[in-house]
Amino acid sequence: MTPIRIATRQSKLALWQANHVAARLREEQGLEVELVRVTTTGDRIQNRTLAEIGGKGLFIKELESAMLEGRADLAVHSMKDVPGNLPEGFVLASILAREDPRDVVVTASGASLSEHGAGTRVGSSSLRRRYQLKHTFPAFDYRDIRGNVDTRLGKLWAGDVDVVILAAAGLKRLELEGEITEYLETEHSVPAAGQGAVGIECLAERTDVVEVVSRLNHAVTARCVTAERAFARRLNAECNQPVGAFAVVEADDLVLHGFVADAAGDRQIRDAVQGTPNVVADLLAERFFAAGAEALLGE
Repeated sequence: MTPIRIATRQSKLALWQANHVAARLREEQGLEVELVRVTTTGDRIQNRTLAEIGGKGLFIKELESAMLEGRADLAVHSMKDVPGNLPEGFVLASILAREDPRDVVVTASGASLSEHGAGTRVGSSSLRRRYQLKHTFPAFDYRDIRGNVDTRLGKLWAGDVDVVILAAAGLKRLELEGEITEYLETEHSVPAAGQGAVGIECLAERTDVVEVVSRLNHAVTARCVTAERAFARRLNAECNQPVGAFAVVEADDLVLHGFVADAAGDRQIRDAVQGTPNVVADLLAERFFAAGAEALLGE
C-alpha cells in the first residue's frame, strides 16, 4: 500500500499534531504514514509581525503547495491558523476532538497577573489576547513577540518579558502544563476561532484521502469550530485581527461567544447568542454589525 504522506511544519507542536494524526491512521486503520516536513514563510520570517507579512495564512500556503505538487496527500493544521476561506480545490476533511481551548498566562516569577504592577511587560503576537487582557490590566506594557512555544518561553526566561500569553492546548500537548501560572477563562479571554482543535486539509478531488481522514472527525468539535469560523467569516475578519469566537454545545443548540476590537484595542464588543448550529453564527454576526463591528475592523 502506498503510504499516506502528511505535510507538516517543523515546530515541536506541529510535529506533535502530525504524529498524532499519523498514529491514529496507523492504529485505527492499519495505514502506512510518512511525514513531509515543510518550512513555511511564517516560520522563516520572525522579525516582523504577522500583520506585516500577511497573516497566519502564511503558515499553511507551502503545505498546500506540497499537496498541489503531489509531494503530500494531506496537511495537519492548528485550526486557529486556518483562514476562513480555503483556496479553491481544498477541503477540511476532518476536525479532531478539541483540547483545552483557553488562553493561559506564564509568568517569570510564578506570581498571578493580579500580583503584577504597572509596567509589567506582557508578550504575545496576538492582538486578540493582548487587547482582552489590556481591558483588565491597562497599565501593563504589551509587546509583540513571535516564534514557536519554545521560543516564546525562552524570551520569558531570558528576561525579555515578564509574562507570556499562550494557548493551553499547545502547552498541554507538549507536556508543559506545569509551566502554566493561570488560566484565562473563556468569558474573559474569548479564544480564537478553532483554538485547541486540529484540522486535516486535503484536495477535494482526492476522495480516497477524504474518505480515510473523515473517520477521524469529532462531530461535536466540528460543529462548534464550524460555527466559530462562520462568525469570523461573516465579519470578514483576517486571522491577525483582534477577533475571538468560541462555541459550546447546549442541548441541541450552540452558545456562541464573540469578541471584536478596533486596531488599537480601545473599543471592544463582546456578546453571545444561543441558536441552532446552522443559524447561530449569522445571529451573532448581525448583533455585532448592529453594535458597530464593521467600523471597528475597518479602522
